[in-house]
Amino acid sequence: MPGNRQPRVRSGNEPRPAPAMEPAGRGAWAHSRAALGRLENLLRCSRCNIFGLRPVDYTDNENMKSLLLLPEKNESSSTSHCSVMNTGQRRDRPLVLIGSGLSSEQQNMLSELATVLKAKKCAEFDSTVTHVIVPGDVVQSTLKCMLGILSGCWILKFEWVKACLQRKICVQEEKYEIPEGPQRSRLNREQLLPRLFDGCYFYLGGTFTHHPKDSLIKLVTAAGGQILSRKPKPDSDVTQTINTVAYHAKPDSDQRFCTQYIIYEDLSNYCPERVRQGKVWMAPSSWFIDCVMSFELLPLDS
Repeated sequence: MPGNRQPRVRSGNEPRPAPAMEPAGRGAWAHSRAALGRLENLLRCSRCNIFGLRPVDYTDNENMKSLLLLPEKNESSSTSHCSVMNTGQRRDRPLVLIGSGLSSEQQNMLSELATVLKAKKCAEFDSTVTHVIVPGDVVQSTLKCMLGILSGCWILKFEWVKACLQRKICVQEEKYEIPEGPQRSRLNREQLLPRLFDGCYFYLGGTFTHHPKDSLIKLVTAAGGQILSRKPKPDSDVTQTINTVAYHAKPDSDQRFCTQYIIYEDLSNYCPERVRQGKVWMAPSSWFIDCVMSFELLPLDS
């Protein structure tokens, strides 16, 4: 009888079982657990954001608070607040090489290496660069090197190029990395932490000859800072009520709350009135360059 027929389910509308909560396969599940472990470690070791707040300040869950307040698992590194990614994890983009201060012979060898590794070699720095090669053990304050530092690139001695050419492979970079500032910046990038001048604003006053103003603007932008078109007023209520903080300043320093800098070139005849009031400080361009080279928000003499 027509009244006893079972209703037909149209193709495509059949009920399907709920998806499994765990990824298919032990490998996928292990990968997910490892990713969660890295996220947990990153949240626990993160410092304040530009508003002075930590991850623990954003949760009302007591279990989550207790987890985020646990000490870091790896406290042996003096340059890193989190564990460092291994070689396999950091290979997330193609090799792009650039040399700074190299001789003609060294540039030719770098071109040969680019061919061997099927990498790209740049003449000018851009956002795709992954490796900056310098001739010796010391990084010069060239625009290429400073942009490389601020971008978290590998800053390597030329010996790395020789080692790669000898073995015809891309050898691990750690042995050839310039220490201190370049290494700090690379680790900062790998840990997905804010850039050097995140939350900071800069007004460039006067003329600049040692490092041209255009170069300084590029460095400010690459470091996550912003350029002010007008000189900030220290006595302005609007200026002093800005609630951002400098992420990379020392936590116990009053510089942590200074977010607006008036930069002048200390090598020129321009001698502005000294300012150090609340969130507005005056600083020489040499201090700015030193901060970039060391990848630290260095203290300013009062």
